[in-house]
Amino acid sequence: MGRLEKLRAVSEIPSILVTDPTNVRYLTGFTGSFGQAIVTETRQVFVTDSRYRIQAGEQCLGWDLRTFQAPIKGLDFLRDTVKDLGVSRLGFESDSVTYDRWDSLKGAFSGVELVPAPGVVGKLRMIKEPSEIEALSRACALTDACWEYLRPKIQANVSEYDLALEIEFYFRRQGAQEAFSCIVVSGERSARPHGTPSDKRLQHGDFVTFDFGAKVDGYCGDITRTVVIGEASARHKEIYDAVNESRAAAIDAMRPGKLGLEVDQLSRDVLAKYGLDGYFGHGLGHSLGLQVHDSPSGMRDIEIAEGMVLTVEPGVYIEGFGGCRIEDDVVLRASGAECLTKSPRELLIL
Repeated sequence: MGRLEKLRAVSEIPSILVTDPTNVRYLTGFTGSFGQAIVTETRQVFVTDSRYRIQAGEQCLGWDLRTFQAPIKGLDFLRDTVKDLGVSRLGFESDSVTYDRWDSLKGAFSGVELVPAPGVVGKLRMIKEPSEIEALSRACALTDACWEYLRPKIQANVSEYDLALEIEFYFRRQGAQEAFSCIVVSGERSARPHGTPSDKRLQHGDFVTFDFGAKVDGYCGDITRTVVIGEASARHKEIYDAVNESRAAAIDAMRPGKLGLEVDQLSRDVLAKYGLDGYFGHGLGHSLGLQVHDSPSGMRDIEIAEGMVLTVEPGVYIEGFGGCRIEDDVVLRASGAECLTKSPRELLIL
């Protein structure tokens, strides 16, 4: 069953307007910055402006393409398109449409009932198709290759900024993009789970955490590795080993039908053996796909299913000392979780 057929099967509303850019790409293949999709029980119409007429014609195969140009206004053209399709009840993505946009739609679509339809396409994106898993595998392979390239450059007196630039340049040189702005934090700054790179230079005895990923054909990789500069103390080793044990135990426990909450709690139970669970404040992982935090954005509230691609990223963050996170990307098979990221997980002292 194709994506449109799946959408029609799960939607309780005969017609739906899809405006979220990621969902538009998922359904149509369109990669431009402006496009809207209308899906009815029998039709699929793609609306964009004249800037993207050629691109949409190349990418939106099987869609009824309709474009407009100035001085016609986009909302007026969309209204006329909905009227032409004979739509009287239209779902809209209430989880991404702003109040002002909804108010504009309500004012323009006289005689059309607007029905909230949150997460309809997002739910489809939770289960990856084989072609998506292949794209994610390529993104993870390039992310692993970047880590291999970066490791010799990680040494004392190099700044966090410089290492972050090396990551970005590496992906650009390979014809890819960063999936997100990378994290490079060292020393006490590594206790910031989402810290941004600074001009701080790496020092002997620092934990250094790297969180980064490649975007390949629109799909994202996401890996985190933590190293120590110069010499690891007993405290460094204790924290690192506990986090790595937590990561491995969570991956081993992941099976279709397992509740994400159970796996998340298991990772915390491992850290609790070492008195470190109180230093793990974020969720264990999230979905990965066209967005680095794909649908669903968290693991705790889902039932794990075959075809999901999820991150597993426990961490320990101690203010005044530093932090450690180790993250892998996994695809759920019938037999369990398979790691798409392959970079070594043992503690590196550089």
